[in-house]
Amino acid sequence: MWFPRFAADRVQRLWPVTGPFALSQRRGNADSLYDLNRAAQAAGLRIGMPLSEARAFCAALVVRPADPRADRQMQEALRRWALRYCPWVGVEGRDGLVLDITGSAHLLGGEEALCADMAGRLARAGFSVRIGLADTRGGAWALAHTGGGAAPVGGLAAALAPLPVFALRIAPEVDTALQRLGLRRIGDVMGAARAPLARRFGQGLLDQLDRALGHLPEAVSPGAEPPRHAVRLTLPEPIGLVSDLNAGLLRLLDRLCAGLRAQEVGARSLCLTLRRVDHAALDLPLRLAAPMRDPARIAPLFARGVEGVDAGFGIDQLRLEAVVVEPMPPVQIGGQAARAERIDALITRIGTRIGLDNIHRFAPRDSHIPEKGFARVSATRGHLPQRSFAHLPATPGYARVSDRDDQPPGGSAPKAPGAAPLAGAAVPPGPGGVGAMPVSACSSGAVPVPPGPVASGVPSPRGPPGRGAPRFRFSAALLNVARKHPLCPVPDRLPQPGLPSGRPVPRRCRSGRGGRTGPLSCFRPNGWRSPATRRAACAGGGCG
Repeated sequence: MWFPRFAADRVQRLWPVTGPFALSQRRGNADSLYDLNRAAQAAGLRIGMPLSEARAFCAALVVRPADPRADRQMQEALRRWALRYCPWVGVEGRDGLVLDITGSAHLLGGEEALCADMAGRLARAGFSVRIGLADTRGGAWALAHTGGGAAPVGGLAAALAPLPVFALRIAPEVDTALQRLGLRRIGDVMGAARAPLARRFGQGLLDQLDRALGHLPEAVSPGAEPPRHAVRLTLPEPIGLVSDLNAGLLRLLDRLCAGLRAQEVGARSLCLTLRRVDHAALDLPLRLAAPMRDPARIAPLFARGVEGVDAGFGIDQLRLEAVVVEPMPPVQIGGQAARAERIDALITRIGTRIGLDNIHRFAPRDSHIPEKGFARVSATRGHLPQRSFAHLPATPGYARVSDRDDQPPGGSAPKAPGAAPLAGAAVPPGPGGVGAMPVSACSSGAVPVPPGPVASGVPSPRGPPGRGAPRFRFSAALLNVARKHPLCPVPDRLPQPGLPSGRPVPRRCRSGRGGRTGPLSCFRPNGWRSPATRRAACAGGGCG
């Protein structure tokens, strides 16, 4: 099976588009077309065309970014779906599947009926597919990529002879060279002398021809099935006491966690199924904030669900399955790992009562506006990175406000080599003291600055001073912008409290040594010549 518009069909199943549609992918410094739908191909677009050129050809083109990872997941899902037809299903490239239907076609009424059933189901699912059927894997690939069809038994060579030479799965440069020699069909290659072809194009061309004709074997390698982490306990007599259910649950957890530990994975979602004697099944799902494989920590989390179970006339079978697992390699005991485990355990305990979807944390976000410097995300998305602002220039002697989850609320940021300590962030910290985006070095008069010294992680364009390490601080009052600066996208005319809208902002900020007027709304406190000069500047309305 070959899906000629696989990536585009996958996206259009979620976002239907009636006109020309394409997926783009960045290659080098330019965007190019990754996949197209039928309308875009009819408009003259082709895969690999630069996106700017495609927009010039078709102004109504709708473009979305490609997601190869999602394409691979969908291809794997289709591979598992195709197991309904035969047990040997493999992946062919990035847009195809290969099936070995030997001994399976008669279950659906023959080969033609099987192919028609596959094509009909895929068409209803929104996928365009071409199916090739032949005695060999290479022959089926050639038929699928040249319009589809079935080769009769024993007539494979006659069916492949009129097909173009690219259907032999050869490199594009070999295809071009063969066409220049006049060998444009597979039948032309079959009738040519083998020795000159081998000397000019190598043995690979002849091997591909022999695989397509069945002279060389080519097996179908089915994809490996993911392991299922599930254990079951069948009881000779039904039970109904909570203590008996907990004892059986501990037995299942010991066996399940031993298998998880052997594969270095942890359970993120569990499901305990209790089967009663009247064949009714009760499911007790459990979601965890982080991967876990410790039976002593998982068992108490099922307590609320087990206590509310209606056992009826008794329960005779228990089944525990790890529905979702994640990698969990061994880590060093103690330190940050121990603290992270305690936080995850707390989130899990709270989540069993109110639901994990109702627990959120703050995460930093790139923005020059303090109010937009953080975002609220789910607490189960994992720990925040150690640095979220690595894109800022790393100037020697300058420190950045930290967003580490081990920073206490209102604490100081880590020091850079030779840098003075910075004050805390200007937005509310998340769980564990997670700081948000540091305040920009320029702030409009309409935005109040929190009282006290506020740290800024934006270095001065003038470069570090000659002696000592600077500290950027703002005044406790409102700051006015002197003029625009590349590091601060604030216009010259801003609405000010008490000033008409659009009036030029008073230039009251000072920067550098001696109180010179400059382009920054910050100053170096160790650059003032005397405390008297500093007090005079503050009284005059400058930065202080």
